[in-house]
Amino acid sequence: MAEEENKPEERAVSPPLLVFLESSAESEGAASPHTPVTTPQAAGRAAPGSAVRSFPGRTREDEAGEEEPLLKRTGVTSPKAARKGGARLSSSSDRDSLLSSAGHAAHEELNVILDDIEFADIIHRAEQAIDGGVFPERISQGSSGSYFVKDPKAKIIGVFKPKSEEPYGNLNPKWTKYFHKVCCPCCFGRGCLVPNQGYLSEAGAYLVDEKLGLGVVPKTKAVWLVSETFNYSAIDRAKSRGKKYALEKVPTVGRKFHRIGLPPKVGSFQLFVDGYKEADYWLKRFETEPLPENIRKQLQSQFERLVILDYVIRNTDRGNDNWLIRYESQEDFIERSKKASDGPDWTEKEPIIQIAAIDNGLAFPFKHPDEWRAYPFLWAWLPQAKVPFSQETRDLILPRISDMNFVQDLCEDLYELFKTDKGFDKATFEKQMSVMRGQILNLTQALKDEKSPIQLVQMPKVVVERSRSGSQGRIVHLSNAFTQTFHCRKPFFSSW
Repeated sequence: MAEEENKPEERAVSPPLLVFLESSAESEGAASPHTPVTTPQAAGRAAPGSAVRSFPGRTREDEAGEEEPLLKRTGVTSPKAARKGGARLSSSSDRDSLLSSAGHAAHEELNVILDDIEFADIIHRAEQAIDGGVFPERISQGSSGSYFVKDPKAKIIGVFKPKSEEPYGNLNPKWTKYFHKVCCPCCFGRGCLVPNQGYLSEAGAYLVDEKLGLGVVPKTKAVWLVSETFNYSAIDRAKSRGKKYALEKVPTVGRKFHRIGLPPKVGSFQLFVDGYKEADYWLKRFETEPLPENIRKQLQSQFERLVILDYVIRNTDRGNDNWLIRYESQEDFIERSKKASDGPDWTEKEPIIQIAAIDNGLAFPFKHPDEWRAYPFLWAWLPQAKVPFSQETRDLILPRISDMNFVQDLCEDLYELFKTDKGFDKATFEKQMSVMRGQILNLTQALKDEKSPIQLVQMPKVVVERSRSGSQGRIVHLSNAFTQTFHCRKPFFSSW
């Protein structure tokens, strides 16, 4: 005890916290119980709605220079934020500051997730696993670099698809796509899609699914991760080794580097769904083993939600191998219950069936496919596609998509997501939204007319264009020559 008292007082070093600054005026009066309170110095350097690093236990003098914005809030103002009195949001070019702002801190500080504590915890566990040597595992299937991400116990918790390793990304580890692009550009690729935007398409599909209340897309968001198992260039790996060596041999010089390890990669992170199999497997089995009537109706309802999702986002890559079905019959449940428990006490459970729409990275085209490849929805050949949309589906979807304010808010939410990409182009994005609005218009009419999914996809292609002034837009039916006026809210971009 005496020795401990004679020791000079050491200040405990706590890990940095993320401090979130509320963007709304209402939050200025009271702080959230889950949100640490920032210091005046930090608040002075970061705009409302941004995040800063805070180091608990340090004095005000120590804090100087230790807190810096994680997201620089400069650049384009969101129309939605401007209408609601919100703060300015970062432009697409400022997203590179995420890398430089990491400093000596861990890469997990780049993942600022404000609205979903549960998802943030999953990302945190993934980062802990990587730090502990449990690295993501590359998936052998597919045409891009995608990875099974694990938790510290090596259990798969998600699928990460880096932007730089997409089919035509510069670091795609699967060379076949690069060969296709170079040798046969007319036969491969999708000229109606924005290149290397698949990770945003994945996250955008979940956003649409959530706004429409469909519940068929596993939770997906854009995050930053770094791992030795990701595909990096030889230069990046050499730089990382050099900086680590400098830090070990000359710490004074090494600490001046912005980043010691490999650079983090941005990509889509989709929660892993357990117990699902490819739709092809179950659909063939259902042909020989018909479902009970109540389960058949459940499958039809889930199928209709998949149709609505694919149609709204105009998915160009939906086959029966990239949507999943989970089916647990009464017999399967009883057998699993007996294996899990030695005793005879188990309760009966209703059979369940659930659809998961994965691989949504090839959606949100800026024009309808007009090449020789039409990219059809392969579910249109299933018998379920011939059944008219149910009343349950119409009651769920029609009130939302019939409201132009809802559609406008959906476009603005997608704008907030898509503008984070370095190559974001406002004019191209508006074309993407024009296609989506046209799809929504067709879907609205099909639901009102009680049409079936196959009748829906046979409707004329429509693009709802925004006018540059006034409150009118123009509907262009691509399959025929006539146009008509469509009254909607003010143009999406206030500068138009």
